[in-house]
Amino acid sequence: MSTAPTVDVHAHVLLPETEALVAGLPGLAEAKALDARRNGPAALAVSGPMVRERIPRLTDPAVRLAAMDAQGVDIQLVSPSPSHYHYWADEETAEKVYRLANEATAAHCSAAPDRLRGLGLVPLQHPDHTVRALDHALGQGLLGVEISSHAPGRELSDPAFEPFWTRAEETGALVFLHPFGCTLDERLDRWYLSNTVGQPVENAVALSHLIFSGVLDRHPGLKLIAAHGGGYLPTHIGRSDHAWSTRSDAGAACAHLPSSYLGRLYFDSLVHDPHVLRELVRTAGADRVLLGSDFPFDMGTEDPVGALRAAGLPDADFHAVRGGNAYALLRKD
Repeated sequence: MSTAPTVDVHAHVLLPETEALVAGLPGLAEAKALDARRNGPAALAVSGPMVRERIPRLTDPAVRLAAMDAQGVDIQLVSPSPSHYHYWADEETAEKVYRLANEATAAHCSAAPDRLRGLGLVPLQHPDHTVRALDHALGQGLLGVEISSHAPGRELSDPAFEPFWTRAEETGALVFLHPFGCTLDERLDRWYLSNTVGQPVENAVALSHLIFSGVLDRHPGLKLIAAHGGGYLPTHIGRSDHAWSTRSDAGAACAHLPSSYLGRLYFDSLVHDPHVLRELVRTAGADRVLLGSDFPFDMGTEDPVGALRAAGLPDADFHAVRGGNAYALLRKD
């Protein structure tokens, strides 16, 4: 694995054509108002200029590749900015959104197909469309899709998603779990708690739904990558194990200890703490952690390899996380 390329599985692309498609449509203003309430005015005042400054890296493949070279990254798995989910959209609009997003992401990656691989979108708010959307993404040459931690009124444990999980498992598609927005709403509207607390919470809740509902029992071959190191779940999985062992309601739907499912999932390395990264490797296994940077946003890292090196992992584990694990996934696909 020491000879494998360095692979960053958490990198985003901004798709102006998708935003142009939904501009002015009913529902967009309400969704933006909810996002504003969840984040608060101080966060929005910082985020706007931050994103604008990064637009060249988010949209121009040449600028992206130069930044990758500076970071020592050989390959990026590129996913749309989560702001493109638009889970408020009706069925007709949602189909237009995912088709345009899939095609635009594929076009962006086609500028350097040996270095840029892509993920598309599916409309979780319309479960009946998710299989079709996944197939469309794969048909564009993408490796899978990116999803949020929930859709309005639906958790990832919802039986309506069973055909989607089945199709993702059948095709070997990658599913990148990346939350957008936290349902704790205005409780997190100061000090950017909407992200610093909200994202890890949403990751932990979504993964817990997949574990405790039995989704991972029914689909053991699912290739799911959790952003942000899986949030709070991997470092607090002992509490889940205890509940599963002592309460009939907690253990009713999944067959094994919750901690045992961590070895069936993949996690990116973006935890911002070398001690937490070591614990993630311990709980999930060195073969289940993948390099991630959240390129190019400010809550990511400009030096993902350096952040990984700071964890002081054994050489074999370091190289597995740096690229060996992800390269094996990408090559299989």
